[in-house]
Amino acid sequence: MTMQTRTLGTTGPQVSALGLGCMGMSALYGDADRTESIATVHAALEAGVTLLDTGDFYAMGHNEMLIGEALRTAPAALREQALVSVKFGALRDPAGGWSGYDGRPAAVKNFAAYSLQRLGVDHIDVYRIARLDPDVPIEETVGAISELIEKGYVRHVGLSEVGAETIRRAAATAPVSDLQIEYSLISRGIEESVLPTTRELGISITAYGVLSRGLISGHFARDRRLAANDFRSMSPRFQGENLRHNLDLVEALRKIAERKGVSVAQIAIAWVLSRGDDIVPLVGARTRERLTESLGALDVTLEEADLTEIERAVPADAAAGDRYPAAQMAHLGSR
Repeated sequence: MTMQTRTLGTTGPQVSALGLGCMGMSALYGDADRTESIATVHAALEAGVTLLDTGDFYAMGHNEMLIGEALRTAPAALREQALVSVKFGALRDPAGGWSGYDGRPAAVKNFAAYSLQRLGVDHIDVYRIARLDPDVPIEETVGAISELIEKGYVRHVGLSEVGAETIRRAAATAPVSDLQIEYSLISRGIEESVLPTTRELGISITAYGVLSRGLISGHFARDRRLAANDFRSMSPRFQGENLRHNLDLVEALRKIAERKGVSVAQIAIAWVLSRGDDIVPLVGARTRERLTESLGALDVTLEEADLTEIERAVPADAAAGDRYPAAQMAHLGSR
């Protein structure tokens, strides 16, 4: 495996071609092993992964503290190469419920102060509001991040799950390095207007959900029972007939992967990598075994004939069910 590099937009840092999304090490996918999670972060850094992605609301700060511990216990050279991307703004209650989003400038600075402490770092490399606050203009939120940049607490402005209009308004306020948004074989909504806009403006994409929360990893069994604290137990794509339909797509993809001598996960990640050098897939590996499999995607070469066959097996809009439950979908869209 040779670790490739890509640059986050025209204003951002150079990063590894694959990033590590750390959310599942703390929240939303059932119980995780802390020791294995930290070992996985270390293994990623040793393999040349530089981009670590988290959110201050992932298990109410747990994920940031986990990354902080992983960085603190990593060899100095690996620690220094790590670039941390943080999402902020999601409001939680003690029971773990969701209470909306806060993008007010004072809140932005408050969130950053706590993240810096939990991570044990003196700056955050890419800082972004997790979802648009409908009550605060994006110019005000991005302006507050710019002030943090001026004071050395943040290096680059990022965005998350916003549409073309908001991207343009944010970019007119301050240089934006990248947009983090879901993108995979079965989640291709950004191709219509978002991706053309980011490319016009020189903004890259950090793509999460490249395996659609494990749905197209090749490892999700039809009879698998999900724990109550697993987000997927409420996700439309993992329910009933939707799940059966979506796993049929995975089986079609598996036939292609087997002919190429790679895993389903590797071919799905390689497809995202093939979409352009301005796209950095985030892999949500929670174990060293899954990390190793994901990194193998870097050695997968997809010819035009392969891409045609893959997209014939899994056409755009082929998935059954929305990405999120209806209440969460209301926070997404073309804003």
